[in-house]
Amino acid sequence: MWRRLVAGFAALLLAVTVSVVASPAPAAEAAAPAWLKTKGSKIVSATTGATFTIKATSWFGMETDTCAPHGLWSITVDQGMAQIAGMGFNTIRLPFSNECLAKRTSNSINTAINPTLAGKSPLQVMDAVVASARKYGIRIILDRHRPDSAAQSELWYTKQYPEARWIADWKKLAKRYQKNATVIGVDLHNEPRGKACWGCGERARDWRAAATRAGNAIHKVNARLLIIVEGVQYEQDGSVTWWGGGLRGVAKKPVSLTVKNRVVYSPHEYPLSVAYQPWFSAKNYPNNLTAIWERNWGYIATKNIAPVFIGEFGTKLETSSDKKWLAKLTSYIKTKRLGWAYWSFNPNSGDTGGLLKDDWYTRQKAKLTALKPILTPKKVAYPPAPKPTTPPQPTPTPQPSSSAQPSPDPSVGKSSSASSNGTSATMTVVSAWPGAYQVGLIVTPPSKPKTTSWRASWASPGATSIESAWGMGCELANAAKSTAKVTCTVSGWALANLKDGQRVDVGVIVKAPKGPNPPKLSLAAS
Repeated sequence: MWRRLVAGFAALLLAVTVSVVASPAPAAEAAAPAWLKTKGSKIVSATTGATFTIKATSWFGMETDTCAPHGLWSITVDQGMAQIAGMGFNTIRLPFSNECLAKRTSNSINTAINPTLAGKSPLQVMDAVVASARKYGIRIILDRHRPDSAAQSELWYTKQYPEARWIADWKKLAKRYQKNATVIGVDLHNEPRGKACWGCGERARDWRAAATRAGNAIHKVNARLLIIVEGVQYEQDGSVTWWGGGLRGVAKKPVSLTVKNRVVYSPHEYPLSVAYQPWFSAKNYPNNLTAIWERNWGYIATKNIAPVFIGEFGTKLETSSDKKWLAKLTSYIKTKRLGWAYWSFNPNSGDTGGLLKDDWYTRQKAKLTALKPILTPKKVAYPPAPKPTTPPQPTPTPQPSSSAQPSPDPSVGKSSSASSNGTSATMTVVSAWPGAYQVGLIVTPPSKPKTTSWRASWASPGATSIESAWGMGCELANAAKSTAKVTCTVSGWALANLKDGQRVDVGVIVKAPKGPNPPKLSLAAS
């Protein structure tokens, strides 16, 4: 996403033993998918030649400080895949950061319902996502979304993550999935912008040349991968489009790799609600859009140069302008038979929202209806979550139990609000399971004065430790005592968003005998 992400949470941990539809679950191991290649403007099976149209959505999180797909605090990997497959998607664009690839652990995963992910590294979590995708007949596009987990970069390298590291990490991933055609392609760098140019000849900023170097290096490890190349922000004539959206330079200077028939070009497109572009205020809007898209990148498919895969587009679908834009874009995609990826599956994208509501279960019907011209839903069973297990406790005499299921924690769903200096916060106990609970905080700064920091705290009797937190740093005082207290201070991406005047949705998982009931939030802001 070109502007911002907001880490949001479900309002309630759902009981997930009910299927979306009554149909058989997928086989434990689906038939092996075929590798793909390009043929003119199409992507086709490398073995049969059958056309494959990418119909994707992005499931983000592995590029953030959680180093795991978001939502795994509320759902399982398989439940996410079942939703995506059932909606009609055949591919997931999976963002990641180079920083996360080197981490030893992920966080913000509810291991009570995702027990196989306990203690796993981000790469092992990625393996689990790929394995689940294969079960559900879904392909994966790996998307280098950020070098570090804090923010996107305009160029493909930074001081901390130089080009050599960027290419080395891509080669490592290419080798890791060398024999797994579930991973069909690699999106080399998300949204080149600013100084990035197309074919200007300056090594430090020529994105076309960098994409060529990276693509050839990746193909030395796995020559069967599609190499997905986004555009730039500034065209050679100085005109501006979306980050990653400018691909006019391909006409005279295409990316030419040693391995032929593997390059796919990938613009991003967004509506007025995300950011202003001059074409949104034209008198002939939205009828002017088709010509703009054709000029910027559509011609690549029209002239049979290569396939076009619209790597990101999305909207909250709340305004008339956005609805017109999406209707026009879906019509263009259908007519041109383009590949595409909707941003995002997650509900917690600040600019667009997602395809699910905040409970990570309920579908956004209006959006899916708008995508109906290019998306065909199918029947897929929604798998139940594994039953939580707790370590056995020694007891002198076995006690009878009236139920095999743990009793629901009465604190779940309880909320508390507080304010300070015009800044308001709402705390919700999102979910609880034996030995831990999750809290979501929504903090909204005033328009004036500017909020530069905040600290939230609450009593958590018996809490023993902080398991993980996102968007804030948390500490526990008086651990394991009745006076235990959790204190969290905004940090990282959430601090940057806060200083920019944006609402932030952050969270924490606390190891404790039970959730706070009732929760009582204290907030200090400055």
